[in-house]
Amino acid sequence: MGRTSNARENILGAARSLMEQRGYSALGTAEICKAAGVPKGSFYYFFESKEALGLAVLDEHWALQGREWTRILHSDADPLQRLRRLFEETEAEQRAGQQSCGTVSGCVFGNLTLELSNQTEAVRGRLQQIFDAQVDLLAEVIAEAGQRGEVAVADPRDAARAVVAQLEGQVLFAKLYNDSSQLTVLWRNCLAILGARIPEETPAAL
Repeated sequence: MGRTSNARENILGAARSLMEQRGYSALGTAEICKAAGVPKGSFYYFFESKEALGLAVLDEHWALQGREWTRILHSDADPLQRLRRLFEETEAEQRAGQQSCGTVSGCVFGNLTLELSNQTEAVRGRLQQIFDAQVDLLAEVIAEAGQRGEVAVADPRDAARAVVAQLEGQVLFAKLYNDSSQLTVLWRNCLAILGARIPEETPAAL
């Protein structure tokens, strides 16, 4: 019974790993089940379709990432220090993945946006919700920095969307060139986007 109780988690973990390596479209349910170490019947017990599995992978990944973003962005550090910490942890995560498997895996959300957003409305809608949630978290911090006179933006939410876009873009470049050092410009780019009024070398909070 132990294997049965862990089957859903095993399928989700295997699917996410395979999607990071090869994308969504090339995967079959049999391959996912083999990697998860579960019989194929278990797949359809937990997921009515491959699309349902893809949505579950997105939900699980955002549940984990969202907690981390909230931890960082709702900390007691100054607002721009929180932003810098977010970029540093993003770079560290991609670097660790590259050291582990030899390649930069990129962002699950960005990867599936490029691959699936024009193919399935369910996935498109879920990705929109996730990116909107990211923008909401960043907009709060940018608005706080604006109140302190540390940034010059007309609309915190528009600025947050630009920051998310540059974060996704640099992660995409890191994946394309298989080079996590592409992410070292995140903080400098963020300062430029926000018209930050602090020196670039301001240290991040520990």
